[in-house]
Amino acid sequence: MLISSLLLVAGLAILIVGANFMVEGASALAKKFNISNLAIGLTVVAFGTSAPELVVNTFAAVQGHEDIVFGNVLGSNNFNLFIILGITGLITPLAVQSSTAWKEIPISFLAIIILFFLVNDVMLWGSENSSLSSIDGIILLVFFALFLYYVYMQLKTDSSQAEEVVKVPAYSNLKMGIFIAGGLGGLVLGGNLVVNNAIEIAESLGISQKIIGLTVVAAGTSLPELATSVVAALKKNADIAVGNIVGSNIFNIFLILGASSVLAPIGFSPGFNMDIYILAGGTLFLFLAMFTGGRKKLDRWEAALLLIFYLAYTTYLVMQEL
Repeated sequence: MLISSLLLVAGLAILIVGANFMVEGASALAKKFNISNLAIGLTVVAFGTSAPELVVNTFAAVQGHEDIVFGNVLGSNNFNLFIILGITGLITPLAVQSSTAWKEIPISFLAIIILFFLVNDVMLWGSENSSLSSIDGIILLVFFALFLYYVYMQLKTDSSQAEEVVKVPAYSNLKMGIFIAGGLGGLVLGGNLVVNNAIEIAESLGISQKIIGLTVVAAGTSLPELATSVVAALKKNADIAVGNIVGSNIFNIFLILGASSVLAPIGFSPGFNMDIYILAGGTLFLFLAMFTGGRKKLDRWEAALLLIFYLAYTTYLVMQEL
């Protein structure tokens, strides 16, 4: 199991490095063809922070490890919301723009509701089993396209924000090719290592793939969001810290689960409903936090509540398995 654990950590590291390399190379390539910073930020860079989840879920879906698929996305979203916002909110109170409080946070809640209705076929429609079908995946991808259009229109109306979406380096053709090819190779290799060794660890410890997906895999694939938000908080840039998390959670549901289920229908275990409820409750708490204490701000005591709750919940989950 020690070897599997080391390979899992190595896989997560390779995933993150691969995503960074791919973003660097693809951004430089797009800039060479005179694609705007705004368009690059909305596509290449936004995709880059979600690439670890996407690659892990693609391998897990194709190999039929359904609990890893849902565990990774729901676990990542809860980790983002409770742990990352909890940590960054303790560093500095997170004040946000009106659009984040009134639009992006409600959109992330809408994504959770849509997912709940799509996956609970037995509970809601009396079907024999519950799954996220290929049709469901297309529905999620349509909502993802609509969300991208919304973000584009938001940034288009704020030219100052649009200019700061991404800083693109200038590379030679050879360097761009190496970065893109190396990044994609790293994503494939890292994704394989994460999925295969997460399964081995779960089997050797006698715990479910669900728990591994909700904890180890979810936390590992959320490291890019953690790094981005902590740096933004230290620089007192709360909009990036909160927007990164809310946007990532929307990406994970609409894009990651959408793309995964288009590749192969994914069976849904009703046990994941508790994680959906917690994600919905945490999102509502974040929305209400914008209107208590400091206006449109996540205060330190509210961030502490998020952190304490999720640490307690995760401890409970692991203890249930032992």
